[in-house]
This record gives sequence, structure tokens and C-alpha cells, in this order.
Amino acid sequence: MIRRNSPLLSARLAGLWLTLAVLPGCSLFGNWDGKQSSLETDRVARVNNTVDRSPEGLYAAGIEALQAKRFQVAVDLFDQVERDHPFSTWATNAKLMSAYGEYQRNRYTEAIGALDRFIQLHPAHRDIAYAYYLRALCYYEQIADSQRDQRGTEQAMAALQDVVNRFPDTAYARDARLKLDLGRDHLAGKEMNIGRFYQRQKLYGAAIGRFRRVVEDYQTTNHVPEALHRLTEIYLTLGLTEEAQKTAAVLGHNFPGSPWYQDSYALLVEGAPAAPGDRPGFVRRAWNAVF
Repeated sequence: MIRRNSPLLSARLAGLWLTLAVLPGCSLFGNWDGKQSSLETDRVARVNNTVDRSPEGLYAAGIEALQAKRFQVAVDLFDQVERDHPFSTWATNAKLMSAYGEYQRNRYTEAIGALDRFIQLHPAHRDIAYAYYLRALCYYEQIADSQRDQRGTEQAMAALQDVVNRFPDTAYARDARLKLDLGRDHLAGKEMNIGRFYQRQKLYGAAIGRFRRVVEDYQTTNHVPEALHRLTEIYLTLGLTEEAQKTAAVLGHNFPGSPWYQDSYALLVEGAPAAPGDRPGFVRRAWNAVF
């Protein structure tokens, strides 16, 4: 994943905080005693007492806080730019930087809300592609593993696809395409988990539906060979030898070197060895359990 030290993120942000080089010096942390308790207790007082209250002063202090990884302080400062100077040019950038600060704090809901507002209010902003990309990352970094509910994965994929559709020739779109592949793999993994469960429970019709969906809807994922093998197992269990042979043939044609094909071949051809490793097929496991 592209996360906190992403070159793609920092390259865009560099343009947003470049103004620090020409702004009057201001230090948010010059009098800090080094104690975390003091930092949190006196945060509001220090913002009010030590920071230039002009829009550029508050913005510069917010950038300094980001660079010092004081993300809550940074968010407060950027929000203050919006509150105190809502019609300044600094307020627009502050909206985006506040969302970035929330993202850095793993406060994804808050970041998404801020980005949605930014996108709605500033659809023609020069950094609108970055805003869409950061919004997609907020969803992407919440993707659960394939054992859990995948609604978050679907939301992430929709947001990533939005980046690809709107800004197809950007670096953001190129990275979004890579992340879409991972999202599809997660969704296919969920289907496989459910299919295996149904197969163990001998709910073969339901299992076939799940495995066929992997084969048909997630053709580019690495779950397809196993899905074809599981279909071969189930068809043999149901006595549908011809269907099993056709499915194994598809597996062999598309994935000739796969151990899943070797397992399927071993089920269909008497005396053929299964693939090495502790991963026998469902039919073979059932046979061994009986005998």
C-alpha cells in the first residue's frame, strides 16, 4: 500500500506547503517543554498565543505541525484558517490539508467528510485529482481481510474507480488501478471462503454458485485456479463426470503448471499423483476420512 511516506502523496503536498519558504518565521513548538501532557493540555493556548493569526501565519503553523507529526494540532490550525478567514485563498488549501491531517491520524470518516466537502465546493481546483485520490486511500486503507465483511472493499473499489475514470492519465490513476486489482482479490477471497464453507456443509449448489462467480467475475485474481479445482471436486462428488472433465480441461488450458490442476488431474485419472504439499482436495480428504 501507499501509506504515510508515499512519494505520490508527499509530492503533491510539497506544492501546498512550499509557501513556508517565503512566509515570516513562526514556531508552534519553540517553547514546548517536551512533555506529551504539556503538549495536549496547552495546545489551544499555544495556538492562540504564539501563532501569527493571519491566514498565512496559521497555515504556516499548520504545515510546521504536519512536519513535526503533530497532526491534531495541524488539523486545529487548518480548521482555524477556515473559521477565521473563510474567504481567503489560504482557506481553500487549508480544507485539503485538514483532511490530510485527519488521514494521518487514521480518522478516515472525518477525512472523507472533509474531502467530500472540498470536492463539492471546489470541483475545478488544481488539486482536485489529489482530493479524489486521498479520499480513495481513506477507503482503501480500511479494507478488511477476506474473512470479514467486504462492504468496505466495495466502497474502496468504487472510490478508486472514480479516480481512474476522472483522471485516467495521472499517476493517481495508475496507482488506483493497482489497488483495484488488490480489491478484486479481496472480494474473490471472500467468495472462496464462503464457497469452501458451503462445500464442507455439502451445500453443493450454493458452493458452485460462489466458485463460478470467482471464475466469471474475478478472472484476473489468483483464486481462479482453486475455484476451478473446487468445481471439479464438487462435480465428481455429484457424479457429473463430464462437467468435472470440462472444468478440469479449462483449468489445465489456462493454468497448466498450477498444483490445483495437478490435483484435479489426479482426481480424474487413476494413479496420477496429486500435487506435493499438505493440501489434498475435498474429495480426497473425504475418501481418507472414510477409509
